[in-house]
Amino acid sequence: MIGGLGGRVSSRAIDYAYSANAQCDASSPHHNAVREYRASRTIGQGWPDFFCNTLSAMCYSSQIRAEYKKYVRKWGADISLKQYFQLYWDRRADAKIKIPKVTDAEFANPENEEERKIKELIDEFNAQQATKFEQELFKQKKRLADAERTLQTKTTKKALEEKRISADKIEWAKDKLARLRRSELDAEDARIFPGWYVPVLISENGKLVVKPMRYQCRVEGSPAFNDVKFPGTYNARRDNLEGFWKKQFGYKHGILISNAFYENVSKRKMEGRELAPGEKEQNVVLEFRPQPTQDMLIACLWAHWQSTGQPDLWSFAAITDEPPAEIAAAGHDRCIIPIKPENLEAWLNPDPTNLKSSYAILDDRERPYYEHRLAA
Repeated sequence: MIGGLGGRVSSRAIDYAYSANAQCDASSPHHNAVREYRASRTIGQGWPDFFCNTLSAMCYSSQIRAEYKKYVRKWGADISLKQYFQLYWDRRADAKIKIPKVTDAEFANPENEEERKIKELIDEFNAQQATKFEQELFKQKKRLADAERTLQTKTTKKALEEKRISADKIEWAKDKLARLRRSELDAEDARIFPGWYVPVLISENGKLVVKPMRYQCRVEGSPAFNDVKFPGTYNARRDNLEGFWKKQFGYKHGILISNAFYENVSKRKMEGRELAPGEKEQNVVLEFRPQPTQDMLIACLWAHWQSTGQPDLWSFAAITDEPPAEIAAAGHDRCIIPIKPENLEAWLNPDPTNLKSSYAILDDRERPYYEHRLAA
């Protein structure tokens, strides 16, 4: 989960910032800080992208249920193991492909040859990552020792900075190794951010199928650079479904199973007050969980992007709408839409000539009370 919002940013927060694919609006109070962070790309330092106000109006993070076998048991869905294999194969050459640990864990005890091959790819990648972090740890320990040796004879600004940076990077590498080697799963292992790949339930040729998809939708026919030009396409606003999302709405509907989501909100809005004289705007991250606790069937739109000479991309966006009173009171103005289980089949098999029926399903949603707390 996201680290402290102020002062030093945790190594995990930096990690997530790398994968967020989000751009900072020039009007954001953090715009310059984020630009400097991006320019430096120094591990263990700086301000991550999700501090941008651009993200504050969106559900930018979620806690998923990645047990794909649950989809099979509950809905009789098929699993696209071929696409899972391709995803893990591609990650070997592109470490920027982010997959939550809870998804990796699904293949820890393979039941067939396809799953065994996927596990081999996961083990190979983890071994490569461990070597990378161990090498970084050795490098930074030497850097720290050199800085401390210099400081024994003379205090210089450079040596102090070297000591600080190397200490941060040592903690980062240790944390990465610990997370990599930890076998027990915790809540953070199910946390996803824009750009991460997660299981999405769709209907394909009349059959329910679970496919790994990127949490940022690139619609068919659009150029790949739209991922940067329109970084907020991990969410689809309900009031724009027949606009920007007209190629998906009524055609390609999906479901993401989630039991919590996270929002970046103004601290003073959360506290229901105005800024004090001289006080600067500050953001905090809130975790929202439905009460009673439940798995939510989050309404999504998806796309299968293809282009000559480019790898296929399966991606999705979660639909958002006006928030219920308790989320608005906490300082946020959007909310995901959990559909009712009895509407699942109709949602996944929409009629493009009857969009009213799809809107009706979104309106006839589950309406739990969302409790919130500061994210750990």
